[in-house]
Amino acid sequence: MNILMVCLGNICRSPMAQGIMEQKLKKHDLNNTFVDSAGTAAYHVGEKPDPRSVDIAKKHGIDITQQRARQFTVEDFKKFDKIYVMDSSNLSDVSALADGKDDLQKVELILNTVFPGEDAAVPDPYYGGKDGFENVYQLLDSACEKIAVAIKDN
Repeated sequence: MNILMVCLGNICRSPMAQGIMEQKLKKHDLNNTFVDSAGTAAYHVGEKPDPRSVDIAKKHGIDITQQRARQFTVEDFKKFDKIYVMDSSNLSDVSALADGKDDLQKVELILNTVFPGEDAAVPDPYYGGKDGFENVYQLLDSACEKIAVAIKDN
C-alpha cells in the first residue's frame, strides 16, 4: 500500500504526518507500505520541513530532516492507494485534480480516521508558536495509529 500525506506547503503538517506514519508502520511491522508527502501549493518546493516541525518530530524520536517539499500532481493518483489531506482546502484542491470516482475515493481528511464524519481539520501551525506544532503532532499521532491498525487488520 502507498500512502500520501498532503497539506498546503508540505513543510509543516504533511512532513510530520509522513514521519509519524513511517514510525507507526515500523511499530506494527508493516514493511510493504510506503509513505510520502506533498503540498497543494508550490511555495516551498525543494525546501526542508519547517524547523518547528523538525523539532517536534525529533522530540518524539522521529527524524524528518531528509524530507523535501514537493507539490501534489495528478500522477499521485496513480502512485498512491490512499491520500490523506489535512483540511477542507486541501481536500478541494486535491479533489479538483481527480479524474473520476476512483481517484476521489482515495482522498480522505486524515482526522476522519479519529473523528469519523466530523470533517475536522488539522490546524495549520505555520503562523503560530510551538504549542500549535505539538497539538498537530498529537492529532496526527492518533490518526496515524488508527491508519496503521486498520492496515494491519486488513
